[in-house]
Amino acid sequence: MSTKFTARPLGRLAQVALAAATFATLSACAGSTEGQDVAYVARDVESLYSEAQRRLDNGNTLQAAALFDEVERQHPYSPWARRAQLMSAFSYYVARDYNKAIQNAQRFLSIHPGNKDAPYAYYLIALSYYEQISDVNRDQKITEQAQTALREVNRRFPQTEYAADARLKLDLVADHLAGKEMEIGRHYQRMGLWLAADLRFRNVVEKFATTSHTPEALYRLTESSLALGVPAEAVKYAAVLGANYPGTDWYDRAFKLVDRHADGVVPS
Repeated sequence: MSTKFTARPLGRLAQVALAAATFATLSACAGSTEGQDVAYVARDVESLYSEAQRRLDNGNTLQAAALFDEVERQHPYSPWARRAQLMSAFSYYVARDYNKAIQNAQRFLSIHPGNKDAPYAYYLIALSYYEQISDVNRDQKITEQAQTALREVNRRFPQTEYAADARLKLDLVADHLAGKEMEIGRHYQRMGLWLAADLRFRNVVEKFATTSHTPEALYRLTESSLALGVPAEAVKYAAVLGANYPGTDWYDRAFKLVDRHADGVVPS
């Protein structure tokens, strides 16, 4: 994806996010020993939490996550434990251990569903999926999970900054999924599987109409309709392309194609 956003928790978490983001690259390169020097000894909750905070501020995100986990383990009924749960999830997110970030955020929500920081927990889950989106040549299950999680943020908390960011990301996710459909459709065309290709391109037009892939999808539908022997459909798709994307290269190509192979055909 071309656009990334940094996780931004509320209140005290916002301060941590700004500090941690500075060290995100450092933490990703810290190597396999980064989380190994945390001493799991009993200590009072404030000093344990403060040490976790210090590690996070210094970019030692896996150490910080382990110490935040210790806050909850050693002091499960203290007010600090609730904060530590979400801070652990955030630390794992910055360390790019997205599975643990999701697990910890989900656990926070299962225990504290009505907490004031619940919107951020949902947002952190969505971000953790979003950051794992791969290129269109790979399986898109994680992209669909990101889409589902982002929609949940927008549905539950539509007036928040998290929902505003989720809506921007949903546009990018849709464009990515449309790109995958186009890649498969073009493959089917090269194989001469015109009906299968036609179905993929129609998916783009019907499900992802606002994405950047729609003009090409309409052109490809013009091609596949001619190959399938339904020139009236080809004329229809070319007309839609001309009405919505006049002056584009895709329309020029579609017009020339129809002019050569479906001249005088009335669209159905």
